[in-house]
Amino acid sequence: MVTLGFLITLEIAARHYGLPGPVTNQARELIFPPKSGPLLYASMALMMVVLTWRQRFIAAGIAIGIDITLFLVRWAVDARTTEGHPFGNGALWVVLGYAVVAVTRRVGRERTLLLKGVGLALLLVAGRKTGDAWLLITSKTRPAVLDQYVATADHALGDPSWLVGRFVRATGPIGSHVLDYVYIQLAVAAVVVALYQLRNVAVERRFPRHHLVRTFLVIGLLGPGIYMIFPVVGPVFAYGADGGHWAVANLWPDTPPVNAPHPMVFDEITPRNCMPSLHTAWATAIFIHSRKGPRILQFGGAFWLVATLGATLGFGYHYGADIIAGVVFTLTIEAALRSLERGWDRSGIRLVAYGTAVFTALLVSYRYLPVTMAEHPWVFGPLLILAMASVIQGYILTTKQWEPKATPAPQPEPQPELV
Repeated sequence: MVTLGFLITLEIAARHYGLPGPVTNQARELIFPPKSGPLLYASMALMMVVLTWRQRFIAAGIAIGIDITLFLVRWAVDARTTEGHPFGNGALWVVLGYAVVAVTRRVGRERTLLLKGVGLALLLVAGRKTGDAWLLITSKTRPAVLDQYVATADHALGDPSWLVGRFVRATGPIGSHVLDYVYIQLAVAAVVVALYQLRNVAVERRFPRHHLVRTFLVIGLLGPGIYMIFPVVGPVFAYGADGGHWAVANLWPDTPPVNAPHPMVFDEITPRNCMPSLHTAWATAIFIHSRKGPRILQFGGAFWLVATLGATLGFGYHYGADIIAGVVFTLTIEAALRSLERGWDRSGIRLVAYGTAVFTALLVSYRYLPVTMAEHPWVFGPLLILAMASVIQGYILTTKQWEPKATPAPQPEPQPELV
């Protein structure tokens, strides 16, 4: 009910600005080409963790059949469009169909389990639509952005976005295409890790108490709230050609800016979605949750994190300061969710409080100390890295204490020899 109320609130807010909200956009994807077909199929895969293998094959076949039918209908009536994906509607139809099946054909624990699977799939899809609505609201309600403050503070880190931007440009179209795919399909990578974590749901008939999807959704719920407090559009817009006449100058990625920071007015279209970097936050969550998987999953999680960092900086979407804040943001949320799952204790409270304090200190320093940070890079650069590293170390040490201790098997007592 809370999620539904939140979606309705965002729908009303979007309508206030004359644009469809998350509920309307999702309803359109029952018929019209979806914005992200792979995400819809990934969501269906999440729902299918509660099904048997036979039911999974049937569900996949129905989804593909619906997509082929809709594609042929669009082709026949010449309704083809270059916007959106030509597939994905079928996956959404199947998820909604199983919601009907759960209500009408299942009872007791089986109904609850199936509804949880459907809810998990719809939450992932709704999270994407909710994010789109949030981005619209940030652009409409925050006319002034704080990019000049973050860009100045970024001098302490050596202007990593400018450095990585030149490197990515030097790799040519191949490097750009690979990073672009990683950046866009982040949710699909998350589903791969989540499917491994949820692989035994159909057998055990219950979900694990903590998994990646929970962290993903909480990051997406809390992150946009920070955007409203600290609106930033990113270097490619504030200092690049993509910003048009709103940009300070066309400097990215060749020349780092040098100016006295002040709020700057920007357009009402570009989202203020930089601080913190949620792509970094989500990629960090994928990396954390892939650590207990097989070696190929661990490698995939590490690759997705590194490639996402390369894309966020190399495409000029984020500053280095955003990246540091995103890592701290994720570790704090992950620590809070794990503490909630296992029961709060002193170590959990201490870790969450410390992560929150560091995150707050980062935002305050970016806003009120950027010039000082830029003037003393050899002091504040290491301090920023050290602050992030301290949260990382605190998370590793604390969660290692939370791991169940292996108890040695009891040894049989020696029997007295018979004389």
